[in-house]
Amino acid sequence: MSFPSRSAASRASLPSRVTGRLSRLSWVDAVVAAAVLVGLYLLLRVGKGATVSFDPAHVTSVDTDPANLPYYAARSLLRMFTALAASVVFTLGYGYAAARSRRLERILVPALDILQSVPVLGFLSVAVTGFLSLFPGSMLGLECASIFAIFTSQAWNMTFGFYHSLITLPRELDEVSRSFRFTRWMRFWKVELPAGAIGLVWNGMMSFGGGWFFLVASEAISVSGHKYALPGVGSFAGTAIAAGDLGKVGWAVGTMTVMVVGVNFFFWRPLTAWAERFKNEQSEAAAVHRSLVLDFLRRSSWPRLLGRAARPVGEVLGRAGRLLGTDDRPLAVRPGRRRAGDLVFGLTSGGLVAWGLFDLLGYLRYRTGLGVFGEPLLLGLATLARVVVLVAVATVVWVPIGVRIGFSPRLARIAQPFVQILASFPANFLFPLATWFFLRTGLSLNIGGIVLMALGAQWYILFNTIAGAAAVPSDLREAMDDLGVRGWQRWKRLIIPGIFPAYVTGGITASGGAWNASIVSEVVTFGGTTLTATGLGAYIARATARGDYPHLIAGIAVMAVYVVGLNRLVWRRLYRLAETRYSL
Repeated sequence: MSFPSRSAASRASLPSRVTGRLSRLSWVDAVVAAAVLVGLYLLLRVGKGATVSFDPAHVTSVDTDPANLPYYAARSLLRMFTALAASVVFTLGYGYAAARSRRLERILVPALDILQSVPVLGFLSVAVTGFLSLFPGSMLGLECASIFAIFTSQAWNMTFGFYHSLITLPRELDEVSRSFRFTRWMRFWKVELPAGAIGLVWNGMMSFGGGWFFLVASEAISVSGHKYALPGVGSFAGTAIAAGDLGKVGWAVGTMTVMVVGVNFFFWRPLTAWAERFKNEQSEAAAVHRSLVLDFLRRSSWPRLLGRAARPVGEVLGRAGRLLGTDDRPLAVRPGRRRAGDLVFGLTSGGLVAWGLFDLLGYLRYRTGLGVFGEPLLLGLATLARVVVLVAVATVVWVPIGVRIGFSPRLARIAQPFVQILASFPANFLFPLATWFFLRTGLSLNIGGIVLMALGAQWYILFNTIAGAAAVPSDLREAMDDLGVRGWQRWKRLIIPGIFPAYVTGGITASGGAWNASIVSEVVTFGGTTLTATGLGAYIARATARGDYPHLIAGIAVMAVYVVGLNRLVWRRLYRLAETRYSL
């Protein structure tokens, strides 16, 4: 009697195994599969509109029929999530390079300060021309410019947060990686990324809200005397605001609210609940973040099946990652060679920066003269005062609230949708109400502009505080409860040390976000009424609308100087303090 070979038996049993697995699929799996297929179908239908031909001279406004809002909402969501995906990739690569390379850190971190300080309109001025030239006659050029603008409102906050999580990695996790001789590839995916997962999720949520805040500027583009409007909720609102149509502004507000609540329920709440698994603690918390969507997905067999299918790819990448070396073998470099390398690196990078500055100053001297910096320097002092007041007030108001939310998963489930709506609400949508209020009360926009700036900046402090409080190990809080530590002593011994690194990240991004928000908060327009505040944001907005590149460059350069100077004098010192004294 002969038996079939092992391979033949495996081939014979393969259909039965597949049939058995498919027979075990439940109605939950069917619902998940149907949802994925519907999502892919909608993605193809909506994405098709991004590649049609167009005439730039006729794309100046959108149809404000409320019946178009579902399609506009889908187009806006597609841009937002595409920009978010690009921001995540940028964050992981840029943040890791800045944290792991001593030489690159000297360039990448200051560059990140400068990039954060460049307003969205500054990026749009270059992006629109560049992408229209890259995709002539196609809507894809404007779509890429809009996505790039949204990306610039999302990426910097996430990158700062991930960079800080890498440089404040808990010592025991670093020792585990070195003891087990992880490859650097394994260290990143098994240690470093999980350690920063909670902060990355919450900062991603905040950055997504920042994208909503600049949605009008990103979809209703006004650059160099030309106006372009892409189908979307932001351009719908911008057109309605320009026409002074309060009814259609209300439709935009309602649509935005539905979008924010939906994205929070189906995307961010499941992510925050899933990220709980990466909390560094020795005892499980009594209350944890929950999500109906995540619980539903966990009942499905698809995640396990996809995990098995992707396992061979992970093994191949893991073997390839061995080429990067192991974590217990730092590169041994002779001191003389290191000094020589630092000298060459410094001279090369310094020479490139000096050449760029020399060329820029030559351009400005030829066009307007170097005196062009005088006015924006003085106007920057007014905007600086607003930024300082905003950050101080936001710290006093939102840090205690953020700690309370972060320490209570039950409260977080209730507060998260409301916080997300507030953080995501574009200030432009409130311009009609703000204009009416300022005219009715006689309040100057020089003061009222602080409130409008706060709508786009204060939430960075709140979200980072929530993330920092949520990452505090439950066993430390329970120890404080057992010891009866309350009041100021609890803040001094547990809360401030626990949230301080996250707060510094929130503070530095809130400061940069406030400078960026000044662009749309120091010039308020509704119908035929325009209110203008004295400040650098209004200066840059006017230069962008006129296409006055010398004044636009001068304004952006001055804003970068203010932001970088503030970061170096205040926030960087707090960063070092957080790294040396307050890392868990």
